[in-house]
Amino acid sequence: MNAPVQRSNRKAELLSRTVEHVAIDQYDARPIIDSMRKMSFTSRDTARAADILSMSLEDEDCSTWLTVAGSTSAAGCMHIYRDMVKYGMIDAIVSTGASIVDMDFFEALGFRHYQAQGGVDDRDLLSLYIDRIYDTYIDEEELQACDAAIYEICGLLEPRPYSSREFISEMGKWLANGGAKKPDSLVETCWREGVPIFVPAFSDCSAGFGLVKHQVERRKAGLPYVSIDSAADFRELTEIKIAAGTTGLFMVGGGVPKNFAQDTVVCAEILGEEVDMHKYAVQITVADVRDGACSSSTLKEACSWGKVDVTWEQMVFAEATTVVPLIASDAWHRGGWKTREKRRWAKLFQAK
Repeated sequence: MNAPVQRSNRKAELLSRTVEHVAIDQYDARPIIDSMRKMSFTSRDTARAADILSMSLEDEDCSTWLTVAGSTSAAGCMHIYRDMVKYGMIDAIVSTGASIVDMDFFEALGFRHYQAQGGVDDRDLLSLYIDRIYDTYIDEEELQACDAAIYEICGLLEPRPYSSREFISEMGKWLANGGAKKPDSLVETCWREGVPIFVPAFSDCSAGFGLVKHQVERRKAGLPYVSIDSAADFRELTEIKIAAGTTGLFMVGGGVPKNFAQDTVVCAEILGEEVDMHKYAVQITVADVRDGACSSSTLKEACSWGKVDVTWEQMVFAEATTVVPLIASDAWHRGGWKTREKRRWAKLFQAK
């Protein structure tokens, strides 16, 4: 057997077990959450977080936002976020680029993530064009196809600056108009439901490679090009905060998405608008406070900046894939979303 065939067989062997995504309507987590409420430590924190999420959904004046950092979409939570949008539980999303482009959009193109096998040398993975996310694999050659799809979308657009919200909306439209091999991705669902997605560090993912290639080629040809306007992101999300009034945050991980969403309160005040702090706030994280940060401040610390009210806030120090499915399923089955109005904040920008 020659080397290329051996390489192909080895790669196929390693990419043989796909990650399967859970969906919040497939199981009822209420009995588990009810039991956790009578416990202590992280279990009780998880139950209180579930209660706060449900309270935000039951509050008819509240617009609930999702922030996502880390790789939970690759690890099996992708459909949870999609379903929260589909059922009207989430009105806006702030995320890292990887979760939206390298994971969700990537799977919408027909590709998959795979469960990693133990004991494999990362140098061997490099030679096979397999990227590793902890215990999850992704095919680098397929990821380059994702880069190419972003490049293709750039070529379809008017060459000017776009907010990440605007560009991702175009991605959703492109998927809905025939680009999707897997229907009902988060990106496509948000486009259909009018739920804006913001990625403040948009170039820090496959989108960046496609955008850079687009810009380099257009510059060489002396032509204008597509770019991403991060200030427009901040302005647009702040406009949503001003329009929403009462808001709740369901934060998976921390970092830029968390702080970006929280900072809208301060930004609104700088613009001369009086807005309330985020009324409800849940953060699920494994980050520590001993380095002075907790991957952007704890929720109580955020209160000192005027960002988050501390009446209904809960930090849950847990690995997100262990508790997000429980909290989201509990909220779905309790049904607070059934009577709330879908905000469809994308409408704010349609005439601009």
